[in-house]
Amino acid sequence: MSVNDISKGRRPKRAPLSHSLWPTLKTVLRTLGSVAVTLLGLLFITFIIGRVMPIDPVLSIVGERASQETYDAVYHQLGLDKPLLVQFFYYLWDVLHLDFGTSLLNARPVSEDIARVFPATLELASLGIVFGVVIGVPLGVLAAVRKGSWIDQIARVVALVGYSMPIFWLGLMGLLIFYGILGWVGGPGRVGIFYVDIVPTVTGMILVDSLLDSNIDVFKDAFSHIILPASLLGYYSLAYISRMTRSFMLEQMSAEYITTARVKGMSEWDVIWKHAFKNIRVQLITVIALSYAGLLEGSVLTEIIFSWPGIGSYITTALLSADMNAVLGGTVVVGLIFILLNIFSDLLYKIFDPRAK
Repeated sequence: MSVNDISKGRRPKRAPLSHSLWPTLKTVLRTLGSVAVTLLGLLFITFIIGRVMPIDPVLSIVGERASQETYDAVYHQLGLDKPLLVQFFYYLWDVLHLDFGTSLLNARPVSEDIARVFPATLELASLGIVFGVVIGVPLGVLAAVRKGSWIDQIARVVALVGYSMPIFWLGLMGLLIFYGILGWVGGPGRVGIFYVDIVPTVTGMILVDSLLDSNIDVFKDAFSHIILPASLLGYYSLAYISRMTRSFMLEQMSAEYITTARVKGMSEWDVIWKHAFKNIRVQLITVIALSYAGLLEGSVLTEIIFSWPGIGSYITTALLSADMNAVLGGTVVVGLIFILLNIFSDLLYKIFDPRAK
């Protein structure tokens, strides 16, 4: 726009709407393409795993004493007589329609079983990650700010124990001490036997469902059962989150802009939380997202020890029973969770980091 146009009060021409929306549209298309490729690779890997496992799905259905005619009929019904590429496309089509086949253990659709057990894992992992973030982040910040002090030493010991101790051992010791000896928490399972199926299932998360039903007794009992396994999972994530937070903060606290802020007379609180911590939020997003995904898929031992009916124990039981439909269905769901959490963290980048916009 020329100087004469400005002097005459003419408004500058706006860029066409198509040009202003193109960068956003291009980012969305790039993200969707990346998700599609990743999901396709995940489905291909799970398909190959299902084919190379030394388990005959036909024998798992008909049994070893079935006749050859019965075996051949089921073999043809499952589509195993078709080329592998055709089998993969059939598998891909079924998964895109949320059809993971039928479980060999209970003859129910695997998708229904996963929808039934996944809320239990979601509830357990969500409470665990809250525990890990609420304690791990402040602990890591304090350890970095007070480097070499007793707080720093405690934080490092906490992280070291969390990395070193097997979670199944911690679970057994926790049950022995806090449930068997002290009686402070509930035992294995989600609720006591007296409270089973009392509240209607709405979300599948019993803490939420009991609050929706205004049943405080069930809520208290469910909380007493979930607090110990959630704390153990939270301690596992706390060790990782506090360690990474300490490392990020140490890097920021040694930067020149922190020294400048202190020279200007800014309070230590503002220096730590409004300057240093603000610059590590984007890094912490990735750490917390990956830690949360790890709790969702890595809580197998915890669920087994505490008889928690989640997706981890479901996949383990299916694997021991050679129920490959259930195993592959659970594996796809866990992989999809990782993909969605990565997308979510990318979206948070746009909010907390202006450079990513």
